[in-house]
Amino acid sequence: MKQLGALFNVVINTEEQFSIWPSYKPLPSGWKKIGFEGSKENCLEKINNVWTDMRPASLKNALA
Repeated sequence: MKQLGALFNVVINTEEQFSIWPSYKPLPSGWKKIGFEGSKENCLEKINNVWTDMRPASLKNALA
């Protein structure tokens, strides 16, 4: 169900992968908010600015 004017949260999982989640829904297990909330477009822009290395954390750690 799409809600007009819905707010979203930028979220991150244990593999340091980002996503957005509607603020009116409980977070799925394994995800936490990073402290940024806004429109879908603003959240996607935030992710684009902060997620510069798309590799999962487990891969980055294995290669370190």
